[in-house]
Amino acid sequence: MTALFHLAFPVDDLDAARAFYGDAMGCAEGRASDRWVDFDFHGHQITAHLTPRGAETSSEVDAHAVPIPHFGLILDMAAWTALRDRLVAAGTKFVIEPYIRFAGEIGEQATMFLRDPSGNALEFKAFGDRSAVFAH
Repeated sequence: MTALFHLAFPVDDLDAARAFYGDAMGCAEGRASDRWVDFDFHGHQITAHLTPRGAETSSEVDAHAVPIPHFGLILDMAAWTALRDRLVAAGTKFVIEPYIRFAGEIGEQATMFLRDPSGNALEFKAFGDRSAVFAH
């Protein structure tokens, strides 16, 4: 399976983001909360997180402080598990330890967050059912 790109980025107005990415760009909306919204960006997942202008911050997702901005990949479960095991064996310090997010809900996914040597936040996730990437 080909990996999908994932990008989480800050916005200061979710309604404006919906109007631009949804209406003007034609990106279908996926899962959302009052703090973030997923869009299908030509088959890739982008997530707009409500963030004060100019601030590097975090957004609460499934009771975890997710760093904003961040980027990464959506892998198949076998590739995610292999990467997780490789990172654990390398002694990687995780921002959010590998776990299953939204367990038992639509959009259930394995996820983990870490930072590269320059401090850029990375997320790697996997869905047991790839059709759930944009489900809501």
